[in-house]
Amino acid sequence: MSNLKIIAILAARPGKAEALRILLDGMIAPTRAESGNLRYDLWQDRTDPARFVLDELYADDEAVAAHRASPHFQNYLSQIETLAERTPFALDPVAVA
Repeated sequence: MSNLKIIAILAARPGKAEALRILLDGMIAPTRAESGNLRYDLWQDRTDPARFVLDELYADDEAVAAHRASPHFQNYLSQIETLAERTPFALDPVAVA
């Protein structure tokens, strides 16, 4: 078993940056409280404040599945398409210190 990293780049749709930020802020505490979550960080692009990056680390695939089944993630899914264009990446470790 190995950790799984997810990086998601979220670009707010026009006029939706504040609503996107509120949605993303609401994900931080409940996701960090999940037993299989090892890291959940939100970043904002310095040159484009309407672009955010989620940096997530989970213990394994089961932890990701539990996260995706959670009420806070389901709420996120119900809103994200109207707020942002998103590009997610699921990554396996190769050389991680």
